[in-house]
Amino acid sequence: MSIEQKALFTIFGGTGDLAKRKLYPSLYRLYKKGYLKEKFAVIGTARREWADDFYRDVVIESIQDISESKEHAIKFASHFYYQSHNVTDIQHYNTLKTLSEKLDENYQLDGNRLFYLAMSPNFFGIISQNLKDRNLITPTGFNRLIIEKPFGQDFESALELNDQIRASFEEDQIYRIDHYLGKEMVQNISAVRFGNYMIESMWNSRYIDNIQITLSESIGVEERGGYYDTSGALRDMLQNHILQIISLLAMEPPTRLEDKEIRTEKIKALKAVRLFEPNEVSNYMVRGQYGPSKDEISKDLNGYREELNVAPESQTETFVSGKILIDNFRWAGVPFYFRTGKRLAEKGTQIDIEFKNVPLNLFDNNEEPLPANILTIYIQPTEGFSLELNTKKIGLGLETETLKLEHKHSAETTANSPEAYEKLILDCLNGDSTNFTHWDEVATSWKFVDIIRKHWDSEKIDFPNYASGSMGPIESEQLLNKDGFKWHWCPNNN
Repeated sequence: MSIEQKALFTIFGGTGDLAKRKLYPSLYRLYKKGYLKEKFAVIGTARREWADDFYRDVVIESIQDISESKEHAIKFASHFYYQSHNVTDIQHYNTLKTLSEKLDENYQLDGNRLFYLAMSPNFFGIISQNLKDRNLITPTGFNRLIIEKPFGQDFESALELNDQIRASFEEDQIYRIDHYLGKEMVQNISAVRFGNYMIESMWNSRYIDNIQITLSESIGVEERGGYYDTSGALRDMLQNHILQIISLLAMEPPTRLEDKEIRTEKIKALKAVRLFEPNEVSNYMVRGQYGPSKDEISKDLNGYREELNVAPESQTETFVSGKILIDNFRWAGVPFYFRTGKRLAEKGTQIDIEFKNVPLNLFDNNEEPLPANILTIYIQPTEGFSLELNTKKIGLGLETETLKLEHKHSAETTANSPEAYEKLILDCLNGDSTNFTHWDEVATSWKFVDIIRKHWDSEKIDFPNYASGSMGPIESEQLLNKDGFKWHWCPNNN
């Protein structure tokens, strides 16, 4: 049964791509499912001079592929209001306050406010300050602030940004969004671990040899070259998505599956991640930048340096691969390998858990060692699990073969499952911060990443070093090979 939520959403950056692609469709899905009914309103703000009717037409267009009917979409959009807003102009906050109070009364919202900052982090501090100074934060109801990444460029800038926001909002009012934490199969990690004693009892260094995480993108930077050339894969992916996934895989069992208990264990896991010495970075980390494709089929693909708004001699990495060690009792000696990059062979995100092999191979008629057991969690675009086991081949003798036990959600199930932003917005409405990032997690992640970034900034590398359509530079393969392992997901070999 859907429980109706009531709140005033104020979206800073209401004319932007994120709002149109993700936020408005997510709010509409919540509306269709009854989580939002009549007692909600949305104020979109941006610099553009739009009228309410024009804004509502934009909202209707953004949901046209998922709307039940034109009438239903119009009814939904009637809850939307627009205000042209300069975030540095104090007078505009007074106008916003007047509109907010009017809508609070008209829709009986009881002072519940959700502020979504869908714009550059450069403005997070000044918006937060003015929301407090101009009394847009209500004394009754809840006041919650959702902010998008990137949260700083390093630890120092993240700390400064956090101090600015914390001057107006308490930590439990701040919801730092990481859309990977809203993905169905990322949330399933906890269910698989803590809902199956067979799995949890083996979830440690005694039984697991290594864990591999791949976040692969087949597209390049496209029109985001200007932003990406100041960020790179290290900041864009490792500092948030990958370290968040590692914290879920590595954390100790919480006392309850509630936000504070889960957060505590995630922070402990992140603080146990071994920090590199500067001279060790090259032994544990690999960076790459894509060049033109060498494939005859897709030979027209540009290299990164030929992309729009990218410097012709750019040293920005579009690929990162690494080996992370966690110095605690559970994970001592178990490498967590990861790789992420653009213009790779195939789009997909998956986790491969490789279990240790049997200590004695009784099937000595096999010329090679028995393959390891692999538990795979498919996150996107496929969702599901597989487990590889060794079994006897049908026939005479004791020759073995690998059997894959596999369950993947159907395309229909995947299409109808809640989108990540839909889940996360509803969590925020419910005051559940389980799948959002706490400041301590952000701070710990930046301290790890800053060591790598500082070392990489001190030396140049001969880019590009991998072709579009490959799975990254050869050094990524060698990173595992020198430990006696190999990447289990090899799209190029399929």
